[in-house]
Amino acid sequence: MSGLFWFSLLAALVPQVFAQLPVEKIYGVNLGSWLLLEPWMLPQGDLRLESTILTIPDPSVFQGGLIWEDKFAQDCSQCIESEFAFAMAYPDTVDQTFAKHWDSWFTQSDLQDLKNAGINTLRIPLGYWIVEALVERPVENYPRGGLEYLRRGLGWVRDSGMHVILDHHALPGVQTPGQEFTGQCTNDVQFYTPHNYHRALVWTAVMTTLSHLDPQFSSVFAIEAVNEPIMDASQTPGYGDFQKNFVKTVRAIEALLGIQVTGYNPNLPVSLPTTNFTATLQQACSLSLFDADVVDALLDAIPILSGIGLQYGLTDTLTSEPFNSGRSPLVTNFMDVNWQYDNPPNPANAAIGSQGYDNHLYYSFGGVADADPTAYMQSICNLQRIQNDATLGDSPLWFGEWGLSTQFDASDSFLKQWGDAQKWAYGQSTGWIYWNFKTEISNLTNGTELARQWSYLEALNMDLLPQNAASYYDDNVCQPYINKTSSKIRSVPAEDAAVASAPVVNLSTPSKPPPRKLSDHRRRLVKKHHSF
Repeated sequence: MSGLFWFSLLAALVPQVFAQLPVEKIYGVNLGSWLLLEPWMLPQGDLRLESTILTIPDPSVFQGGLIWEDKFAQDCSQCIESEFAFAMAYPDTVDQTFAKHWDSWFTQSDLQDLKNAGINTLRIPLGYWIVEALVERPVENYPRGGLEYLRRGLGWVRDSGMHVILDHHALPGVQTPGQEFTGQCTNDVQFYTPHNYHRALVWTAVMTTLSHLDPQFSSVFAIEAVNEPIMDASQTPGYGDFQKNFVKTVRAIEALLGIQVTGYNPNLPVSLPTTNFTATLQQACSLSLFDADVVDALLDAIPILSGIGLQYGLTDTLTSEPFNSGRSPLVTNFMDVNWQYDNPPNPANAAIGSQGYDNHLYYSFGGVADADPTAYMQSICNLQRIQNDATLGDSPLWFGEWGLSTQFDASDSFLKQWGDAQKWAYGQSTGWIYWNFKTEISNLTNGTELARQWSYLEALNMDLLPQNAASYYDDNVCQPYINKTSSKIRSVPAEDAAVASAPVVNLSTPSKPPPRKLSDHRRRLVKKHHSF
C-alpha cells in the first residue's frame, strides 16, 4: 500500500489534529545532550575520566568543564555519569560548569545549518529540574539555570521560523532504570507513584503556561508527556491515569487562557479575571472547576510561575496584563501504545483535542533484524508501525528518534541507502526527528566514528544524508524490498521466547549507546531487550 494512500487515510481519520500541526511534514532533529546531558555523546569535551569518584579532581581546574567518571563499570548507577551524580559530587561548582556547556553546545550557527538543510522541527529533551522549584533538595540535586538557556534558544528558534516539541525526557523519580537520559542512573525507579506523577503535572502546568504566555516560547507547538517509559506496563502502575491528567492539565490552562479546544468545554464562569493569570488559576482552583489531581497541580504551579516571572521579567505577563494568548492549542504528545506491552494503557483514550504519538526505532541494539544490510532493508521497507498504531487510534504518528547506527561495520554507501530507506519509511507517517543534531568529534570518539552514525550535521558534512531533509539520494530505495520478507527480519533468541509472546510491535530500545567500534574507554551498558 503506497505511503501517499496511508498519509491521506490518516489525515482523514484525524483531520483536527493535522490542522493543528505547524508543518505538513515534520523534518526534525533532537537537541540531545544540551539541556539534558548524555555523556556518551561528548566524552572528551567533558573530560570523562576512568578513575574512582574519590580521586576525581575538582572540575573547576579543567578547561572543558565537565568530568564524567567511568570507574570501569558497566552499571552507570555506580559512577558519575549523570547530571544528578555530578551535582551531588560537586554542589559548589555544578551550576557554573553546566552554564558553560549550555552556552556552547547548541549555537545560532548550529541552528542556521539545520535550517539551511531543511529541518523544520526541533525536539528538545528536558529534565524536570528545568523547573527548579520541583527539585527536592538536598535529597535531589541538579544544575540550576537551564531555563535561561532554554528561553534564549527558543528565541533563536522563533526568529528562525522553526518549530519545537518540548520533550519531558527525564521525569521526577526516574521513569526508566539504569539510563543516562533520565538524569540519574539508578535502578530505583520511583516515577510511577502519586507524588511524582503530581510533580510531573506541575511541570506540565508550568511549561504549558510559558508556552502560551512567554514570547520566547512561541515556537512551541507540542509537549511530550514522558520519554520512553518502562516497556513492561505491569511495572508502570497508574500510568494510564497520568496520561489523562496530563492532557487535562494542558487543556485546563488553555481553557483559562481563553483558547478554544475542540470537544472541551469546562463551563468557566464569566467572573474569572482576564488580566491576572495567576489570580485566575487561584480562583479556578477554589471553584473546583477541574479534577482534583489537576487542581492540585495548578495550585502548586502558581508560586512557581510567580517566581519565574520575577526572575525573567514576566511578572506583568503573568499577573497584570490581559492574557488571551491568541495561540493555537498545544498538541499533547505521548509515546505510542505499542511502546509498551502487557496490557498497556492507550494514550488515545486520553486525547482531548490535538494529540500526536511518538515512536523510537534503533536497529543497532538488536531484536529487529539480523546484522546484515539485506535484513535491515527488508525490515525497514516493510515497516507496519504506522498501520498498527492507526488501528488503535494512535495517529498522527511521528518517529521521534532514529539514526544511522547499525550492528555491523557499515560502508558509507550502505549508510546513504540506510538513511534514505528510513526517511522513506518514517515519511509515510507525519514525519521524523533524527537523534541527534550533533555529537562530539574527538580522540575518544575515534574521530568521526561516533558522529558518522549519530550526528545529523556530520552526516550532512560526510554526504551520508542529502543536503535537503525532504530529499533522497534514491527515491525508489525501497522498491526492491517491498513485500519481500526474510526469516532474518524478526529474529528473537530462544531465551527470549517469553518476551516474544508479548503483544507488542515495538522495535526499539530506550538506551542510545555509541557504535561498538569505539574503544574500551567508550564502552557502554547495553540493556538486553528484544522487540518485534
